[in-house]
Amino acid sequence: MIKYSYLCVLSALGVMFSQSTFAQHDETIHLDEVGVVASKVNTLTQPNIEEARETINKTAGGVTVVDMQQVREGRVSNFTDTLGLATGVLAQSRFGAEETRLSIRGSGLQRTFHGRGIKLLQDGIPVNQADGGFDFQAIEPMATRYIEVYRGANALRYGASNLGGAINFISPSGYDAEKLTVRAEAGSFDYRRLGISSGGVIGDFDYFISGSTFNQDGFRDNAVQDAERINANFGYKINQDVETRFYIGYARSDSALPGNLTKAQLRDDPSQSILSTTVGQQRRDIDLIRVANKTNIRLDEQSNLQLSAYFSHKDLFHPIFQVLDQDTNDYGFEARFSQQGELFGHKNELIVGINPSYGVGYDERSVNNLGVRGARTNKLENRSKNIEAYAENRFYVLPEFSLITGLQYTHSKRELRDKFFANAAQDESFDATYVQTNPKIGVLYDYQPHADSPTKAQFYANVSRSYEPPSFGELAGGIRPNIVDAQDGTTFEIGTRGNSESIDWDVSAYYSKLNNELLQTAVFAAGNNPAAAVQTTNADKTVHAGIELGLTARLPWNLEWRQSLLLNKFRFDDDDTFGNRNLPGLQKTLLRGELMYRNNGFYAGPTVEFSPQRYAVDFAETLYVDNYTLFGFIVGQQINQHFSWFLDVRNLSDKKYAATSAVILNASLPGTNQSLFLPGDGRSAYAGITWNY
Repeated sequence: MIKYSYLCVLSALGVMFSQSTFAQHDETIHLDEVGVVASKVNTLTQPNIEEARETINKTAGGVTVVDMQQVREGRVSNFTDTLGLATGVLAQSRFGAEETRLSIRGSGLQRTFHGRGIKLLQDGIPVNQADGGFDFQAIEPMATRYIEVYRGANALRYGASNLGGAINFISPSGYDAEKLTVRAEAGSFDYRRLGISSGGVIGDFDYFISGSTFNQDGFRDNAVQDAERINANFGYKINQDVETRFYIGYARSDSALPGNLTKAQLRDDPSQSILSTTVGQQRRDIDLIRVANKTNIRLDEQSNLQLSAYFSHKDLFHPIFQVLDQDTNDYGFEARFSQQGELFGHKNELIVGINPSYGVGYDERSVNNLGVRGARTNKLENRSKNIEAYAENRFYVLPEFSLITGLQYTHSKRELRDKFFANAAQDESFDATYVQTNPKIGVLYDYQPHADSPTKAQFYANVSRSYEPPSFGELAGGIRPNIVDAQDGTTFEIGTRGNSESIDWDVSAYYSKLNNELLQTAVFAAGNNPAAAVQTTNADKTVHAGIELGLTARLPWNLEWRQSLLLNKFRFDDDDTFGNRNLPGLQKTLLRGELMYRNNGFYAGPTVEFSPQRYAVDFAETLYVDNYTLFGFIVGQQINQHFSWFLDVRNLSDKKYAATSAVILNASLPGTNQSLFLPGDGRSAYAGITWNY
């Protein structure tokens, strides 16, 4: 049910502000131009968005920069909101929550919570725990200026070797932040979000501070969420060549979990929550503190050294099939040297880095007595150690044609010590070590018809190796520890990106041959508790292939069409059991788009999300998530440099659909629990205002 008290107030404010819009257009355009020029002033440690685009477009592969100013034209709550239109990214929120199925090129294929397969960073510093997993709650989109997306091995510049690549959330600094920003959002299902931030420069010192709150009852029963976050960074220019910046982050997120539904329950009432006494009340409550430092030293006009260090502490209270109490400390360092110069008389750019990281976690497990700790069932201590070393060289054979070579080395160790067992047979302790070297080679060609042409295009191709050691979620996340091999593979990629007066495009085609892919399965026969029997196994050989397309077209009559299209073909490769069947758990095709009328700060138009094919939720391909189409509508206005408003209406037809699902081996076996579907939100509306000073 829409909470009209919030919507009416915010909508009335928007209408009130819009009355004077056309009388202020000349002044508004002039002031906005001044603001853009000011944003180009920047620091050594915190690149602005123009510098980020220039750097990222030197990559011989699929990359994207997401401008959060454009994302803020609608609701900004979860990863689906922020990355839904980012080329090559699949982000599906679980029951409207911050927990998301986040995948690039099929990374973390069946993980719908506590992500893996992608290196998540904030301001270039890892958010991942040392074992590779990450929490979505650590990121505050309101405290983000732009997002860098490096797909696959194109994330080598950050030392990543996983299949999915890296996503880097960049915060404003005092140089490009407003003195004061207040943003309020409200809407359906008691949704409320408030963010306040401030930034500025005082001599050689600059600062950015952000605080936010988030609350909602949720579309489904037992889906209440509450969160508070504080993010800040403080920079100091020691001299013109040396700058240091400190980052502080705090997040508290409490989430009730409504659980999965059967397909029949989804069709009957997707808002319901079915929790048996076996499962108990389910929650995921997280407290996270993170501190980091980044120091940039410009050695000379052509050389730069960047040093960074971070520490994070996380408390997790997580009643599911049992109560998990986890206390985790992670810390790491990175040294990155870059140089621009000449090699054999040609322009050459080199990046070399090393990134060790460490983590220790204390995991106590108890019987779940309706969300309350019961008798202890286990007590574990886990330790992760990693060393990533990498080098990437860009050699310009011609001014417009470059050859990129790279090499990445990974050495990872996972140790678990069982602290609670009656006899030696029950001891679940293990040590596992994973080591591999991963090469990459690519080419990039820049094309512009002539110096004054508005058309610029890039064409690229690359071949790379990927490598992904398992996290403790794969090793010890099931009933008992299960020692699996690391996932590795080879990816071939070709693509192009560019822009002209009427169209911007970004398209990549890739083909990945994987060995030992980390796949989650569930084998159980009764109860409403699929998580209790989740187990990760290694597939023999699999193939991930697809096309990633991002397109913005500027049409007549002030219309703009934006879309992101994913075409996926993920399958087994002559598997002894499954042959060449498709891998379950992810859409084959997903289109997200919007058609906006834009004129002098005003915008309005429909949105669409289209999943045209069903896809299986079991390896035997007997049970499917149905296809669906969702329509929405956004209207809003940037009235002047101080005020903006929006109204964002979603799922206009109130479609019953599954946003994502769990995965099992065979849903057709007698007595198998088919509670696998996580419904998406029903019809909803959200409104918001932003005030800048």
